[in-house]
Amino acid sequence: MLRKMIDKLKASDRRLVFPEGTDVRILEAARRLKADNLLEPILLGEQEKIAKVAEREGINIEGIEIINPLRFDRFDEMCDLLVELRKGKMDRETAVKSCQLTNYFGTMLVKMGYADALLGGATYSTADTVRPALQIIKTKPGASIVSSCFILTRTNGDELEKYVMGDCAINLYPTSEQLADIAAETAKTAKVFDIEPRVALLSYSTMGSGKGETVDKVREATKICQEKNPYLVVDGELQFDAAFSPKVAGIKAPKSQVAGTANTFIFPDINAGNIGYKIAQRLGGFKAIGPILQGLNAPINDLSRGCNAEEVYQMAIITAGLID
Repeated sequence: MLRKMIDKLKASDRRLVFPEGTDVRILEAARRLKADNLLEPILLGEQEKIAKVAEREGINIEGIEIINPLRFDRFDEMCDLLVELRKGKMDRETAVKSCQLTNYFGTMLVKMGYADALLGGATYSTADTVRPALQIIKTKPGASIVSSCFILTRTNGDELEKYVMGDCAINLYPTSEQLADIAAETAKTAKVFDIEPRVALLSYSTMGSGKGETVDKVREATKICQEKNPYLVVDGELQFDAAFSPKVAGIKAPKSQVAGTANTFIFPDINAGNIGYKIAQRLGGFKAIGPILQGLNAPINDLSRGCNAEEVYQMAIITAGLID
Protein backbone atom coordinates (compact mmCIF):
# COMPACT_ATOMS: atom_id res chain seq x y z
CA MET A 1 0.00 0.00 0.00
CA LEU A 2 2.95 2.30 0.64
CA ARG A 3 4.70 1.53 -2.65
CA LYS A 4 3.53 4.76 -4.31
CA MET A 5 4.83 6.84 -1.40
CA ILE A 6 8.11 4.92 -1.30
CA ASP A 7 8.71 5.59 -5.01
CA LYS A 8 7.90 9.28 -4.42
CA LEU A 9 10.36 9.51 -1.54
CA LYS A 10 13.19 7.82 -3.42
CA ALA A 11 12.95 10.58 -6.01
CA SER A 12 13.07 13.35 -3.40
CA ASP A 13 15.19 14.60 -0.52
CA ARG A 14 12.82 14.85 2.45
CA ARG A 15 14.04 15.70 5.94
CA LEU A 16 12.00 14.25 8.80
CA VAL A 17 12.65 15.20 12.41
CA PHE A 18 12.16 12.77 15.31
CA PRO A 19 11.87 14.58 18.70
CA GLU A 20 12.52 11.37 20.69
CA GLY A 21 16.03 10.58 19.51
CA THR A 22 17.01 8.25 22.35
CA ASP A 23 14.07 5.88 21.86
CA VAL A 24 15.21 2.50 20.52
CA ARG A 25 12.20 2.20 18.19
CA ILE A 26 12.98 5.58 16.67
CA LEU A 27 16.65 4.69 16.22
CA GLU A 28 15.86 1.42 14.44
CA ALA A 29 13.32 3.08 12.15
CA ALA A 30 15.72 5.93 11.39
CA ARG A 31 18.44 3.43 10.52
CA ARG A 32 16.15 1.64 8.06
CA LEU A 33 14.90 4.88 6.49
CA LYS A 34 18.47 6.04 5.95
CA ALA A 35 19.65 2.66 4.64
CA ASP A 36 16.69 2.43 2.25
CA ASN A 37 17.47 5.94 0.98
CA LEU A 38 13.90 7.11 1.62
CA LEU A 39 14.55 10.28 3.59
CA GLU A 40 17.03 12.09 5.82
CA PRO A 41 16.18 11.45 9.48
CA ILE A 42 17.02 14.10 12.08
CA LEU A 43 17.29 12.83 15.65
CA LEU A 44 16.88 15.26 18.55
CA GLY A 45 18.69 14.87 21.85
CA GLU A 46 22.16 14.74 23.34
CA GLN A 47 24.59 13.16 20.88
CA GLU A 48 26.35 11.17 23.60
CA LYS A 49 23.15 9.64 24.96
CA ILE A 50 21.83 8.75 21.51
CA ALA A 51 25.15 7.19 20.52
CA LYS A 52 25.25 5.19 23.75
CA VAL A 53 21.76 3.76 23.21
CA ALA A 54 22.53 2.94 19.57
CA GLU A 55 25.76 1.16 20.51
CA ARG A 56 24.07 -0.80 23.29
CA GLU A 57 21.30 -1.97 20.92
CA GLY A 58 23.61 -2.62 17.97
CA ILE A 59 21.95 -0.01 15.76
CA ASN A 60 24.11 1.66 13.12
CA ILE A 61 23.23 5.36 13.01
CA GLU A 62 26.28 6.45 11.02
CA GLY A 63 25.46 9.36 8.72
CA ILE A 64 22.27 10.29 10.56
CA GLU A 65 22.07 13.91 11.71
CA ILE A 66 21.71 14.44 15.46
CA ILE A 67 20.85 17.84 16.93
CA ASN A 68 21.11 18.82 20.56
CA PRO A 69 18.72 21.77 20.97
CA LEU A 70 21.07 23.39 23.49
CA ARG A 71 23.90 23.42 20.95
CA PHE A 72 21.96 24.44 17.84
CA ASP A 73 23.72 27.38 16.17
CA ARG A 74 20.39 29.00 15.24
CA PHE A 75 18.84 28.64 18.68
CA ASP A 76 18.60 32.39 19.37
CA GLU A 77 17.01 32.96 15.97
CA MET A 78 14.53 30.18 16.74
CA CYS A 79 13.57 31.72 20.08
CA ASP A 80 13.07 35.14 18.47
CA LEU A 81 10.79 33.61 15.86
CA LEU A 82 8.77 31.75 18.48
CA VAL A 83 8.22 34.97 20.44
CA GLU A 84 7.03 36.62 17.23
CA LEU A 85 4.71 33.70 16.39
CA ARG A 86 3.28 33.66 19.90
CA LYS A 87 3.15 37.44 20.27
CA GLY A 88 1.35 38.41 23.44
CA LYS A 89 1.18 34.78 24.58
CA MET A 90 4.83 33.85 25.14
CA ASP A 91 7.70 36.01 26.40
CA ARG A 92 11.37 35.47 25.61
CA GLU A 93 12.09 33.46 28.77
CA THR A 94 9.20 31.10 28.09
CA ALA A 95 10.25 30.78 24.44
CA VAL A 96 13.77 29.75 25.47
CA LYS A 97 12.41 27.12 27.85
CA SER A 98 10.01 25.85 25.19
CA CYS A 99 12.71 25.57 22.52
CA GLN A 100 14.78 23.47 24.89
CA LEU A 101 12.02 20.86 24.73
CA THR A 102 12.42 18.57 21.73
CA ASN A 103 8.72 18.63 20.79
CA TYR A 104 8.76 22.44 20.43
CA PHE A 105 12.29 22.49 19.01
CA GLY A 106 11.40 19.93 16.33
CA THR A 107 8.24 21.79 15.37
CA MET A 108 10.26 25.00 15.06
CA LEU A 109 12.73 23.22 12.76
CA VAL A 110 9.79 22.52 10.45
CA LYS A 111 8.58 26.11 10.71
CA MET A 112 12.05 27.42 9.86
CA GLY A 113 12.33 25.12 6.85
CA TYR A 114 15.23 23.15 8.33
CA ALA A 115 13.03 20.02 8.25
CA ASP A 116 10.05 19.16 6.07
CA ALA A 117 7.98 17.20 8.57
CA LEU A 118 7.89 15.81 12.11
CA LEU A 119 6.93 12.47 13.62
CA GLY A 120 6.58 12.29 17.41
CA GLY A 121 4.59 10.57 20.11
CA ALA A 122 6.73 7.51 20.90
CA THR A 123 7.06 8.91 24.42
CA TYR A 124 5.30 12.27 24.14
CA SER A 125 1.53 12.33 24.59
CA THR A 126 -0.74 13.23 21.67
CA ALA A 127 -1.40 16.60 23.33
CA ASP A 128 2.33 17.32 23.61
CA THR A 129 2.80 16.51 19.92
CA VAL A 130 -0.24 18.38 18.64
CA ARG A 131 -0.04 21.49 20.86
CA PRO A 132 3.21 22.88 19.35
CA ALA A 133 1.87 22.12 15.87
CA LEU A 134 -1.30 24.10 16.52
CA GLN A 135 0.63 27.02 18.02
CA ILE A 136 3.44 27.14 15.46
CA ILE A 137 2.51 25.38 12.21
CA LYS A 138 -1.22 26.22 12.46
CA THR A 139 -4.00 25.18 10.13
CA LYS A 140 -3.66 25.40 6.37
CA PRO A 141 -5.81 27.78 4.32
CA GLY A 142 -9.39 26.55 4.12
CA ALA A 143 -9.07 24.23 7.11
CA SER A 144 -10.87 25.30 10.26
CA ILE A 145 -9.77 22.40 12.43
CA VAL A 146 -7.00 19.86 12.92
CA SER A 147 -8.33 16.32 12.94
CA SER A 148 -7.12 12.77 12.51
CA CYS A 149 -7.93 9.55 10.75
CA PHE A 150 -6.80 5.93 10.65
CA ILE A 151 -6.29 3.79 7.57
CA LEU A 152 -7.65 0.29 8.22
CA THR A 153 -6.27 -2.52 6.06
CA ARG A 154 -6.86 -6.26 5.97
CA THR A 155 -5.81 -8.94 3.49
CA ASN A 156 -8.80 -10.80 2.09
CA GLY A 157 -7.56 -13.53 -0.22
CA ASP A 158 -5.64 -11.78 -2.99
CA GLU A 159 -7.23 -8.43 -2.23
CA LEU A 160 -6.33 -5.73 0.25
CA GLU A 161 -9.35 -4.20 1.97
CA LYS A 162 -8.84 -0.51 2.76
CA TYR A 163 -11.06 1.81 4.79
CA VAL A 164 -10.65 5.19 6.46
CA MET A 165 -12.03 6.21 9.85
CA GLY A 166 -12.03 9.68 11.41
CA ASP A 167 -11.81 11.48 13.76
CA CYS A 168 -10.61 8.89 16.27
CA ALA A 169 -7.93 10.75 18.22
CA ILE A 170 -8.15 14.55 18.37
CA ASN A 171 -11.54 16.26 18.65
CA LEU A 172 -13.74 15.32 21.60
CA TYR A 173 -17.12 16.72 20.55
CA PRO A 174 -16.93 18.40 17.13
CA THR A 175 -19.70 20.74 16.06
CA SER A 176 -21.67 20.24 12.85
CA GLU A 177 -19.37 22.65 11.00
CA GLN A 178 -16.27 20.94 12.35
CA LEU A 179 -17.64 17.50 11.53
CA ALA A 180 -18.24 18.62 7.96
CA ASP A 181 -14.63 19.79 7.67
CA ILE A 182 -13.37 16.56 9.22
CA ALA A 183 -15.29 14.62 6.58
CA ALA A 184 -13.80 16.69 3.75
CA GLU A 185 -10.23 16.43 5.08
CA THR A 186 -10.56 12.69 5.68
CA ALA A 187 -11.73 12.26 2.10
CA LYS A 188 -8.55 14.04 0.93
CA THR A 189 -6.43 11.69 3.01
CA ALA A 190 -8.26 8.70 1.56
CA LYS A 191 -7.24 9.76 -1.95
CA VAL A 192 -3.58 9.88 -0.89
CA PHE A 193 -3.89 6.15 -0.18
CA ASP A 194 -5.59 5.45 -3.51
CA ILE A 195 -9.00 5.12 -1.90
CA GLU A 196 -11.75 6.84 -3.87
CA PRO A 197 -13.74 8.22 -0.94
CA ARG A 198 -17.37 7.32 -0.44
CA VAL A 199 -18.06 9.13 2.82
CA ALA A 200 -20.63 8.10 5.42
CA LEU A 201 -21.34 10.31 8.44
CA LEU A 202 -22.27 7.79 11.10
CA SER A 203 -24.97 7.88 13.74
CA TYR A 204 -27.30 5.59 15.68
CA SER A 205 -29.95 6.74 13.21
CA THR A 206 -30.40 6.18 9.47
CA MET A 207 -32.16 8.91 7.52
CA GLY A 208 -34.41 10.02 10.36
CA SER A 209 -35.06 6.63 12.00
CA GLY A 210 -33.85 8.01 15.35
CA LYS A 211 -34.02 11.34 17.10
CA GLY A 212 -31.75 13.36 19.36
CA GLU A 213 -29.16 16.14 19.44
CA THR A 214 -26.41 13.93 18.06
CA VAL A 215 -28.57 12.83 15.15
CA ASP A 216 -29.41 16.46 14.37
CA LYS A 217 -25.69 17.34 14.50
CA VAL A 218 -24.71 14.60 12.05
CA ARG A 219 -27.59 15.44 9.72
CA GLU A 220 -26.61 19.12 9.69
CA ALA A 221 -22.92 18.22 9.20
CA THR A 222 -23.86 16.14 6.16
CA LYS A 223 -25.78 19.03 4.66
CA ILE A 224 -22.89 21.45 5.25
CA CYS A 225 -20.33 19.02 3.80
CA GLN A 226 -22.44 18.40 0.70
CA GLU A 227 -22.91 22.13 0.10
CA LYS A 228 -19.23 22.99 0.59
CA ASN A 229 -17.93 19.97 -1.35
CA PRO A 230 -20.33 19.24 -4.22
CA TYR A 231 -17.73 17.01 -5.88
CA LEU A 232 -17.62 14.68 -2.87
CA VAL A 233 -19.71 11.51 -2.60
CA VAL A 234 -21.03 11.89 0.96
CA ASP A 235 -24.22 11.03 2.80
CA GLY A 236 -25.68 10.75 6.29
CA GLU A 237 -26.90 10.24 8.81
CA LEU A 238 -26.23 6.50 8.46
CA GLN A 239 -25.89 3.65 10.91
CA PHE A 240 -22.77 1.62 10.29
CA ASP A 241 -24.64 -1.43 8.99
CA ALA A 242 -26.53 0.72 6.50
CA ALA A 243 -23.32 2.42 5.40
CA PHE A 244 -21.41 -0.85 4.99
CA SER A 245 -23.84 -3.60 4.00
CA PRO A 246 -25.58 -3.44 0.58
CA LYS A 247 -28.35 -5.69 1.91
CA VAL A 248 -29.07 -3.50 4.91
CA ALA A 249 -28.71 -0.36 2.79
CA GLY A 250 -31.41 -1.63 0.46
CA ILE A 251 -33.81 -1.78 3.39
CA LYS A 252 -32.79 1.27 5.43
CA ALA A 253 -31.53 3.74 2.82
CA PRO A 254 -32.44 2.58 -0.71
CA LYS A 255 -32.09 6.07 -2.20
CA SER A 256 -28.63 6.81 -0.76
CA GLN A 257 -25.68 6.90 -3.15
CA VAL A 258 -23.31 6.02 -0.30
CA ALA A 259 -25.20 3.44 1.78
CA GLY A 260 -23.87 -0.06 1.31
CA THR A 261 -20.72 1.12 -0.47
CA ALA A 262 -19.05 3.49 2.02
CA ASN A 263 -15.31 3.21 2.58
CA THR A 264 -14.69 6.41 4.55
CA PHE A 265 -16.46 6.56 7.91
CA ILE A 266 -16.87 9.73 9.97
CA PHE A 267 -17.78 9.31 13.63
CA PRO A 268 -19.86 11.87 15.55
CA ASP A 269 -17.34 12.19 18.40
CA ILE A 270 -14.08 10.78 19.71
CA ASN A 271 -15.79 8.17 21.92
CA ALA A 272 -17.41 6.49 18.94
CA GLY A 273 -14.34 6.93 16.75
CA ASN A 274 -11.77 5.56 19.17
CA ILE A 275 -13.95 2.61 20.12
CA GLY A 276 -14.91 1.94 16.51
CA TYR A 277 -11.43 1.70 15.01
CA LYS A 278 -10.16 -0.42 17.91
CA ILE A 279 -13.02 -2.89 17.50
CA ALA A 280 -12.12 -3.19 13.82
CA GLN A 281 -8.48 -3.65 14.79
CA ARG A 282 -8.91 -6.20 17.57
CA LEU A 283 -12.00 -8.15 16.53
CA GLY A 284 -11.89 -7.62 12.77
CA GLY A 285 -8.18 -8.26 12.35
CA PHE A 286 -7.56 -4.95 10.61
CA LYS A 287 -4.21 -3.22 10.74
CA ALA A 288 -4.64 0.39 11.88
CA ILE A 289 -2.23 2.94 10.41
CA GLY A 290 -2.26 6.28 12.21
CA PRO A 291 -3.38 8.54 13.65
CA ILE A 292 -2.72 10.69 10.59
CA LEU A 293 -3.16 14.37 11.40
CA GLN A 294 -5.09 16.50 8.93
CA GLY A 295 -5.49 20.23 8.34
CA LEU A 296 -2.00 21.44 9.32
CA ASN A 297 0.26 23.63 7.18
CA ALA A 298 2.97 20.95 7.27
CA PRO A 299 2.95 17.20 7.94
CA ILE A 300 3.12 16.57 11.70
CA ASN A 301 2.10 13.12 12.86
CA ASP A 302 1.61 11.38 16.17
CA LEU A 303 2.67 7.86 17.07
CA SER A 304 1.02 5.57 19.55
CA ARG A 305 3.19 5.21 22.65
CA GLY A 306 2.74 1.46 22.24
CA CYS A 307 4.16 1.47 18.71
CA ASN A 308 6.98 -0.75 17.48
CA ALA A 309 9.87 0.09 15.15
CA GLU A 310 8.00 -1.21 12.08
CA GLU A 311 5.08 1.12 12.81
CA VAL A 312 7.47 4.05 13.24
CA TYR A 313 9.06 3.18 9.89
CA GLN A 314 5.68 3.08 8.13
CA MET A 315 4.40 6.27 9.77
CA ALA A 316 7.62 8.03 8.78
CA ILE A 317 7.03 7.05 5.14
CA ILE A 318 3.44 8.28 5.35
CA THR A 319 4.39 11.55 7.05
CA ALA A 320 7.12 12.36 4.54
CA GLY A 321 4.88 11.19 1.71
CA LEU A 322 2.26 13.79 2.66
CA ILE A 323 4.67 16.62 1.90
CA ASP A 324 3.43 18.59 -1.11
